[in-house]
Amino acid sequence: MLKSINLLSVFFLLLFTNACADKNGNEVDPMEEVVPVKYDPAKFVMGVDLSYVNAVEEAGGVYKDENGQAVDPFVYLQKKGANLVRVRLWHTPSWQIPLHGAIKYSHLADVSKTIKRAKEAGMQVNLDLHYSDDWADPQKQQTPKAWQGLSLKLLQDSIYNYTKQVLENLAAQNLTPEYIQVGNENNGGMCFPVGQISNNNYTNFASLLKSGIKAVRDFSQTSTIKPKIILHVAQLQNAEWWANGVVNNGGVTDFDVLGLSHYFIWSEINNNNGVKTTIANLKFKYKKEVMIVETAYPFTSASNDSYGNIISGQTGAPNYEVTTAGQLNYMKDLCQAVIDGGGKGVMYWEPAWITSTMKDQWGVGSSWENNAFFDYSSKGLPVLDYLTFPYKF
Repeated sequence: MLKSINLLSVFFLLLFTNACADKNGNEVDPMEEVVPVKYDPAKFVMGVDLSYVNAVEEAGGVYKDENGQAVDPFVYLQKKGANLVRVRLWHTPSWQIPLHGAIKYSHLADVSKTIKRAKEAGMQVNLDLHYSDDWADPQKQQTPKAWQGLSLKLLQDSIYNYTKQVLENLAAQNLTPEYIQVGNENNGGMCFPVGQISNNNYTNFASLLKSGIKAVRDFSQTSTIKPKIILHVAQLQNAEWWANGVVNNGGVTDFDVLGLSHYFIWSEINNNNGVKTTIANLKFKYKKEVMIVETAYPFTSASNDSYGNIISGQTGAPNYEVTTAGQLNYMKDLCQAVIDGGGKGVMYWEPAWITSTMKDQWGVGSSWENNAFFDYSSKGLPVLDYLTFPYKF
């Protein structure tokens, strides 16, 4: 009898021990069930940038759920908890013609298709205007070819008219975005050289931002959906300097959200206490909502094609492994840090840029597949659980 009692005790001890870890090896309270939460974007934005999906699918890319069943990535990601789709718009990306025989993606027709898919899947939209024919980022903000050589005044008019026409075109299709970025990673300004920040002089850059902002506000006067305006700077360590320059030097105050890129490999603020403090300080000082509008984390250092990966995954963020569990933990902790700082959302950059036969200027496939939400058999990864994790607000 005593032997039977001891065996029963061992059984319950093992059962209790196993209940203390979830499927990713994380410690959990065995008495506390993790109940998924789908967030209203008014409470917290769980965004995904799906700019490449149309092109990836056309190039043979297939998306699957965690069970290996083929899925529409928009429908699937919404089901998993995403509530907003971010999509970039280039002015006239004619550099794609030699690669594809036509302008294939990130022009207005492609963006309209993306927004339609997002809204039909029940998600809001953040339209990211690059004001360039190609990638705009901290190092380069090339003026669209159609606007090159224009004076500051004519460039202001061009930005106003273009922004308003884009919104009117989308509105005519019932595709008005809920958010609009007036520029992308504008650390050095926009539309170089006219709008470039030089010697801490924000005058020209600010005037161009104001033109884009005015176009959105004028459009909103007759629109049921009134897009909130996001201004965007890359990396948290640059945010205070840049926001001060834009607001106090440039006099740009009519915007709704300060948007930040946060990639651990380029960040000088690489712990979550720093993330929390930075966001809290920005929100307090500038009285604007704060969101991370770009971030990502690798689940592996391996590649799935011959296109070299931008984030190699050879080294992860401090205290986080480059594994599927590490990717999930990183995103859960980042979201909680943003919430603790009073932030309003997190958008993941290109989680569906899986490998395919898609070509860009530098390679074939994807330079980002090790940061995606899909493994190398195209199945959904555990990281998706961060979208519905029960965060503390």
